[in-house]
Amino acid sequence: MISKYSDQKKVIKEDEIQEAALEIKKGNLVLFPTETVYGIGANALDEDAVKKIFVAKGRAQDNPLIVHIANIKMIEDIVMDIGTLERKLMTKFWPGPLTIILKRKSKEIIPNIVTANLDTVGIRMPSNRIAQKLIETAGVPIAAPSANVSGKPSGTKVEDIITELDGKVEYILDGGFTDIGLESTVIKVEGNKINILRPGKITKEQLEEVAQDVKIDKHVLAKVEKNEIVTSPGMKYRHYAPNTKSIMIYSQEKEKMIEKINEVIRKMQQENKKVLVVGRESNLQSYQTKRKWNMGETLEEVAKNIFTLLRKVDKEQVDLVVLEGVGEQGLGLAITNRLIRACAYNYIII
Repeated sequence: MISKYSDQKKVIKEDEIQEAALEIKKGNLVLFPTETVYGIGANALDEDAVKKIFVAKGRAQDNPLIVHIANIKMIEDIVMDIGTLERKLMTKFWPGPLTIILKRKSKEIIPNIVTANLDTVGIRMPSNRIAQKLIETAGVPIAAPSANVSGKPSGTKVEDIITELDGKVEYILDGGFTDIGLESTVIKVEGNKINILRPGKITKEQLEEVAQDVKIDKHVLAKVEKNEIVTSPGMKYRHYAPNTKSIMIYSQEKEKMIEKINEVIRKMQQENKKVLVVGRESNLQSYQTKRKWNMGETLEEVAKNIFTLLRKVDKEQVDLVVLEGVGEQGLGLAITNRLIRACAYNYIII
């Protein structure tokens, strides 16, 4: 069932949230919006319910899930040993797009399937009103990865994901476009240091306002090998990727980047191959191909648009997609992380 909404302002009736919460209590799946992307959620305390997430997504079971809470009382019930720095992060960034890796109390409370058999669990308190109300009404923490079939770009609006998930969930809360468009920042505190495991809207620079020592995990911009264990979701397996061959090209000097992209275009055209460029609005007129898509101009616009664009790529039936890079400053790090994974680490930085 798809709940109705009147516009893009995420108008969802109270009885719809009540119905969705009832499905969570029954051990079923609900697709719902957060401020980052849509999630496919189940009762995090119910092992059988959580198993349904992995089946619906085709997700590997060594890929941990994030547990969403509505208030601090919920976190006290499921984790322990919360440090001073972690509490400062909660105070500053919750509710919001920050996931904190914490030590779970026991597998009897949070089952192993949620944590990929690790003794830690990622916890987040979403700021989206619909998500908050759903968790509060269900009365249980909700385990929810991004709403998509594993390997595909995350869903930022129901229209993008309904075909692949219809019939796999019991209830869909359609709140229109999500606000941010990229999944949450995932961090783990080690001593007095913050380790960014997955970049998102909450940037390294913002985290440095809370702790001086903030590092970026090596896996953010590098491949995770098959035998490596990761504590953050969404970092190990193929993700965000269209089937069409893709490449990301970036230079701090705009002219160099444009010239390199045109060089790739010319080479492909000489071989009678079709190229699609996905780039900043201000750069599109410079590219020597008819096929070019606007990803937005600001980093916030790019973040919100990129998953929807990646989902449409294969319909163009081109031989190569060239994605403009955006650099690694601020929100750019999160976008770059998604782009290089969408390209299967096929990228050029000049």
